[in-house]
Amino acid sequence: MMLRALLADLAAIPGIALRASRDARLPSIAIPGEIVAVGRRPCWEVWGEEIAAADAFWPIAPESGGILLRLSEMAAGKILLGSSPEAVRLCASKIATSQHLAAHGIVTVPSLAPGVASPHGVIVKPDDGAGAEGVRFFTDPAAAMAMARGIAGLIAQPFIPGAPESLSLLCRGGEATLLSCNRQITECVEGRFHYRGLAVGGAEEKRALYAPLAAAIARAIPGLFGYVGVDLIATGEGPVVLEVNPRLTTSYAALGEALGVNPAALVLALAAGGDLPPAPPPRAVTLALA
Repeated sequence: MMLRALLADLAAIPGIALRASRDARLPSIAIPGEIVAVGRRPCWEVWGEEIAAADAFWPIAPESGGILLRLSEMAAGKILLGSSPEAVRLCASKIATSQHLAAHGIVTVPSLAPGVASPHGVIVKPDDGAGAEGVRFFTDPAAAMAMARGIAGLIAQPFIPGAPESLSLLCRGGEATLLSCNRQITECVEGRFHYRGLAVGGAEEKRALYAPLAAAIARAIPGLFGYVGVDLIATGEGPVVLEVNPRLTTSYAALGEALGVNPAALVLALAAGGDLPPAPPPRAVTLALA
């Protein structure tokens, strides 16, 4: 969904020739541009050649396993239409991001130390995970801590009651435009969280509350560039930031329809030295995920 949306937006901009990689085992898809099959040769070899041949590179990749960081570092000398490797490195760790934002006065979800009680339950998840992958909910803190300590790379955090929401930002040089305030649709089944979809622009009634938060996050992480997603929990005491995604998120797939403008064109204009634009009021567009 993200790939199709991004390529459609880029294809609408004159003067751009597009190439995108796709796993050779997947069914072919009709897109504007050329598909480069990945899998017959080592993927990193193919990606390295493609980045070297391109003028600009826009990675769509998770932080998991350092994938997004490695790709971002490979773009040295090219126009990277994403956040700096330093920003990606920070945001790849939920704990490091939480500590960094908290040091800048932004309310975040803390990590739990062994033996610390959590009145609403405990979340255990990968420190570098993406989406709801590997996210588990425990009512028993001891069981949660046993799992977190038993598997490398897992962290434990208190469950924060509230509404799961997200922000879509346009960032550069420590500043941000808040493009849309989104409502996320999640489900917890037998202790496992599942991401079912979202309404892009579905939380716009909170824009006045979230705009200062977006600005504060951009100031705290000045290496954020282009499209950036922020996951948060809306509580009665205000927003609590879960993570910062220095990359395309699922919200991008409906962002152009919600805004009525081409978000890829906004990012390219920023890369060319243009100013951060004001965001037009979005209308809610719902995406359902299988």
